Parts: sequence; C-alpha cells; structure tokens
Amino acid sequence: MWSEWFFPAQRTAWVVLAASLGLDYLLADPWGWPHPVRVMGAAITVGQRWILKYCRTAQAQRWGGAGLALVLVMGSYGVGWGLMAVGDWIHPWVGILVQIILLASCLGGRSLRLAALEVLDPLEKGDLPGARQRLSRYVGRDTENLSAAEILRAVLETVAENTPDGATAPLFYAFLGGAPLALAYKAVSTLDSMVGYRRAPFTHLGLVSARCEDGLTWLPCRLTVLTLALLSRDPCSFWARCRQDARADPSPNSGWSEAAFAWRLGIQLGGTNVYQGIPKEKPKLGIPARALSPQVVLESLGILRQILLIWGGGMTGILLMPHLLPLVLG
Repeated sequence: MWSEWFFPAQRTAWVVLAASLGLDYLLADPWGWPHPVRVMGAAITVGQRWILKYCRTAQAQRWGGAGLALVLVMGSYGVGWGLMAVGDWIHPWVGILVQIILLASCLGGRSLRLAALEVLDPLEKGDLPGARQRLSRYVGRDTENLSAAEILRAVLETVAENTPDGATAPLFYAFLGGAPLALAYKAVSTLDSMVGYRRAPFTHLGLVSARCEDGLTWLPCRLTVLTLALLSRDPCSFWARCRQDARADPSPNSGWSEAAFAWRLGIQLGGTNVYQGIPKEKPKLGIPARALSPQVVLESLGILRQILLIWGGGMTGILLMPHLLPLVLG
C-alpha cells in the first residue's frame, strides 16, 4: 500500500523518471500542443484580473494573491493525482504513461536549450533585429537596442538563471513526489513568472508567489551549484567564489546560478539592463577572462545538459537500486 502513494517507493518510479527525461529531450514543449503551463497561465490571468478589480487595498491584494497561489498549487497537484488515478483505473500501464507525459511537461531542460539556439541562429547570421525580437519572447528586459554582446549576455543569463527553476528544481520535486509534486512546483514557478514582480500592479498581488518560489527553489539551486563545484578542480574555492558573488544579488537564487555558470565558463555576467525604459544595474558576477561569444553560449548549454545527465542518471539509479539489490545479494 505504501508503494502506491510514495513515488520513490513505487516499483515503476525509475521507469517514469527515465522515460520522462527521454520524452522531454525528444519533444521538449511542442508549440500548439496541450500543456499544463498554458492552463495554469490562463487560470492565473483570470485570477489576477479578478483580484485587481475587486481587491483595492494592499492587504486585500496580498490575501488575494495568497488565495490564488493556494488554489493553483493545490489544484495542479490534485489534477495531476486525479489524472494518474483515472489512468491506473483504466490500466496500470495507462497510469504509467499518464505519469510520464505529465512529468515530461514539467521538465524544461530541452525547451531552455531550444530557446537559446533560437536567439543564437539570427545573431550568428548578423540579423540583430531578428535576434532582438526572438530574445524578447524569453526575457523581461527591453531588447530593442541591445548590441550583439548584450544579446549574448542576456541569453547566457537566461540559461544560467533558469537552469534551477526550469530544469533541476522540477526534476528535484519529481524525484520526491512524482508528477503531482512536480506540477505543484511548476504552478508556483508559473505564478512567479507572471505576477511575482516588485512593480505595479503586482507589487502586493505577487508577494506570496515570489516568496514561495524563492523558498522552493532554494535547495535545488544550491544543489545545482554544488554539482558544478564538484565538477571543478577546486570545489571549495568554486563554492566560495559563487557565494561571494551571489551576496551582491538581491535574488536569493539567480545570483547563485548565474555566478556558478560565470565562473565555470570564465566569463562575467551582470551589468546594466533596461526594464520598461528604466535602467537597472545588476551586480557583476564572475571574471571577464573570456569574451562573450556564440561558442560560450553553446558551452553553457553543454553545462546544462551535463547537469541534467548527472541528476537524471543519479536519481534513476537511486530509484532502481531497491529492485537491483535483492538480485545482487541473492
């Protein structure tokens, strides 16, 4: 009975995790296909409009935002669990297939890679307007006047910042609780990306969502940095440099991941970004030992893939171990 509820104890957990990683690598998130995040986004849009219309005070908007977060997270978990239950009722292998599809939809490693390559393609052809336009789909900063070097920095910062919350954190929660828990984390992440801003009209509405995302991503982000530290020649020194740089960043997580990528690649990230016409200075992370180039972007994607291979392989091995030990021990 316990194995029916606790994902790591399920006999097919390793199959679900491995197949989900493979499905994400093969298909990513095809445009036009049904996707949980699109449903979440539609629900958030309706919820935020209702809150902003009827909740006029800061306190009311904070409570409204908290309610929206609670409903979306619990609803995402419940829907995921319910779909799996229906699949199991039809046939156990249908339930497994449902888990694989739902879990793959939460894993964004391949999508992150494709987004970076999408911007890189016109940039390498000298099409700056095309690269700026494509970049605007993925970043919040103004892109209209970015130079080639600034576009490259934006792509690198996007890969580094989104590796924890878009790739390793969903995998982390999938390992702990399967597709329902990964969907719940994805709901928090989607909330943060849509309403978790420190500017009007989301200053109060998105406060709870932003803090929840920061808290839930905290450990997976540090484990991501630890993975890169262990791959370096001097793990202790690498960790210390990342920690020193991350202290200057107001975000509890993005500074860590961006610093880790910067030191791993021997580049410097950070600088002046413009948001809705307002310049904002971001702390400098890493050292400018190398100039930013398309090759560096490709290397950053190699790092992302390396992290996912290590995490995916390690987690699948841990889930498979209880079934292999009896065979090994006889």
